[in-house]
Amino acid sequence: MDQEFVIDSDGLHQAVELMSRDFTTSAGLDLPIELPQVGIGSTAALNSLAPSILGGAARLGDATSLAHMDPPTPWITWAITLWNASLNQNLLHPATSPVARQMEERVVAWLAPFFGMDGGHMTPGSTVANLTALWSARECAGVTEVIASDGAHLSIAKAAHILGLKYLSVPIDAKGSMDAAQLPTDLRKSALVLTAGATSTGAIDPLDLAGRAAWTHVDAAWAGPLRLSQHAHLLAGIESADSVSVSAHKWLFQPKESALVLFKDTAKAHAAVSFGGAYLATPNVGVLGSHGAAATALLATLLAWGREGVAQRIEHCMNLARCLSDFVAADERLELYAQPQTGIVVWRPKDENLFDQVMHQLPVGSTSTTTIAGVKWFRNVAANPSADIDFLIDAMQGILG
Repeated sequence: MDQEFVIDSDGLHQAVELMSRDFTTSAGLDLPIELPQVGIGSTAALNSLAPSILGGAARLGDATSLAHMDPPTPWITWAITLWNASLNQNLLHPATSPVARQMEERVVAWLAPFFGMDGGHMTPGSTVANLTALWSARECAGVTEVIASDGAHLSIAKAAHILGLKYLSVPIDAKGSMDAAQLPTDLRKSALVLTAGATSTGAIDPLDLAGRAAWTHVDAAWAGPLRLSQHAHLLAGIESADSVSVSAHKWLFQPKESALVLFKDTAKAHAAVSFGGAYLATPNVGVLGSHGAAATALLATLLAWGREGVAQRIEHCMNLARCLSDFVAADERLELYAQPQTGIVVWRPKDENLFDQVMHQLPVGSTSTTTIAGVKWFRNVAANPSADIDFLIDAMQGILG
């Protein structure tokens, strides 16, 4: 038996112990220029890579982490991911993933009803989920064009291009939502994509438009999990869509790569995007062929926390965003883009000459930037339940004097 393929308790304990060390001041990547002829061994490789991997990573659970849609992950996902790596299940075939496939089906069955959908499947991210949904729209509804707002994620235009569909971008209003008055009147051959939680602003398109086109897809990659919380009403109308995408590796706190594409009529949608092969026991559904058991970590988290645990953390993040937006709105030196709808706060100093100065002095990892209609703004994303909003506010006050 090759010992590299069996449990090495000492090696695994060493990996966990290294995670607890402080590598934040470690040097950057230090690797051979060419592939080594002879390896250094697993333990030595682990110790060699720890400073770069653990010390060179963004710390998404730090108190200052408020810049992006990437959350920290709960420890149970670390354990399940370790199991997954050791088992290397492939959901392409029942024989190579007898239980993992059932777990994915159960996770989808748990979550789909919150969106008014009857099923779906996992994807590595909402880029693939959006592509799959619009592929289904083309096959099931015969759409020839995709319509989305100027605030839509770039994956929508990318999917239209891949699928050979015309793409039309509709202007947004002052809050960052689709301006419904600018929509074409004839949507009989259109896939209408509504965004629930725009990447730049967190804005929600008018979801009451769902059902007016040949196919409606809601890209809820960011804000979809609000449906599990007391803020579910913010996404009212999503249940009238034909498909929905949700990124579990955002507000469901999962490791990359974990997302879902959900359908109103899953049997019809899946049939339209399924392919068989002589070596397959069941048809291959969607874009992916081989893919891993990402659903197991999501299932474990949902089982551990329940709906209430998920909701509690999302609601806390929403409160963090509200506290920051209240501060910005009350400070005469700052301008708030709009009241945050889904935990994303967009702001800037009224004196545009201060923008770069403020950017360079804000805590590292606390703030990102975005450009809206040619104007630069700061952007804070409440994806981290452990963020210290008072620390950021104190830092902003210190910078502004």
